[in-house]
Amino acid sequence: MDLTDYVDALRRSLTATAAAGTEQAQETARLLAEALEPAIRLTVTEALSAMAAEVTAAWDGGLVDIRVRGRDPEVVVVHAPESGPEFDPAPGPPVEEADPEDDGAVARISLRLPEALKSRAETAAAAAGLSLNAWLVRAVADGLREPTDPPRSARGPRRYSGFARS
Repeated sequence: MDLTDYVDALRRSLTATAAAGTEQAQETARLLAEALEPAIRLTVTEALSAMAAEVTAAWDGGLVDIRVRGRDPEVVVVHAPESGPEFDPAPGPPVEEADPEDDGAVARISLRLPEALKSRAETAAAAAGLSLNAWLVRAVADGLREPTDPPRSARGPRRYSGFARS
């Protein structure tokens, strides 16, 4: 999605508003309009991302995502895999026992992954019959699970600390 038209429209609005002022105000508005372009692009992209999250939450069976390539966002629609021999909708084991501190609230984060890693995660999620989000939640929960064995020191069982004088 090319944001140039939208950025230009905001630039024109700012300079038109400043046209009622002095020559110095007009020059200041022109300079501000030029300097604000990256912030405007970021703000519009964040608004699109929030909209995509709302569409995804309301849509059963798919994902709407915003990806940034270069300077402009790209809308990506991923349909849920259909039932078939290559897709087993049976859920995997539960992620973890209920956490007594979990109040049921959900936090939204933005995670940036290299494209190759994201593709591998999507493939693993599909193989597990999970959405990418559910698979990532499971991976984070597994990563935070307490280890059953104490970590072993690479230095061996005898370790000394302190200081010495010579």
